[in-house]
Amino acid sequence: MTRFPYDQFSKSYLEELLQPLGTVQVAREVAGEVREVDVWFSPNELVDATEVSRLGLLGRFAATPAILEPFRNAATPTEICSCLLKLFEIRSEYERDAKRNKQKLTETSLPMLWILSPTVSQSVLEGFAAFSDQPNWGNGIYFLPRYLRTAIVAIHQLPKTRETLWLRLLGKGRVQNAAIDELEALPVDEPLRTRALELLYSLKTTLELSQNIDEEDRELIMRLSPLYTQRLAEAEQQGKKEGKRKVVESLLKTRFGCLDEQLAKVIEPLLSLPPEQFTPLLLQLSREELLERFDVQ
Repeated sequence: MTRFPYDQFSKSYLEELLQPLGTVQVAREVAGEVREVDVWFSPNELVDATEVSRLGLLGRFAATPAILEPFRNAATPTEICSCLLKLFEIRSEYERDAKRNKQKLTETSLPMLWILSPTVSQSVLEGFAAFSDQPNWGNGIYFLPRYLRTAIVAIHQLPKTRETLWLRLLGKGRVQNAAIDELEALPVDEPLRTRALELLYSLKTTLELSQNIDEEDRELIMRLSPLYTQRLAEAEQQGKKEGKRKVVESLLKTRFGCLDEQLAKVIEPLLSLPPEQFTPLLLQLSREELLERFDVQ
């Protein structure tokens, strides 16, 4: 299984959901040996309580500065240690800034590391002395000793509630499929429903063009195909060019990380093409080839 499509999906997905609550940086570099934090989040001073509650458990994670490290396959001890190294590097940055500005640094002001793993074995939890705080956090959240400011989220153990939906969409297999069913059942005017589905559509088309997919990938593609077809059909039937525009913009953002001024110029010519033509172009051509194809300077 290629990890790249899922990495891109997870980062774009978390960035999209957390943006209303604060500043989000994807692939944030840290000092020392070259390392990148998958998703770095810093909350706004004033946060809309409605936006926080809408994200449920993920909204609770966003109450303080946070490092989010999503994994497609179960996080190994080595991968968890690597996440901890990133946390320690960022903690050092905080301490240096506090010293430079002659400020007092409290433990609660330091970032929290959330390791999002589709499954977690008991031996891994025991190896990191991780413990559950079920009365306050429910099932599936395991905290490392206090001063490590780290939690391992066992997505497969999260209860099937609206509170956990946005995290369970980052699971795999039956857990993810069940979450997609719940997402589909949400009211069509739910903003997060639309955002999540658009990113899942991008993941589907990326997987379809991948040369290295397994049975689980194929099952996910099959699960998303009817939704994708319905989405495009609705846009066509209603004559909503904006519907296709959102699909194109989502694919461009997922493929190239952002939608800058040059890439924005290819949107209109792409919209003149049917979906079966513009989707392969967006996924197969490099940035330079895409700009050249539509004569964008």
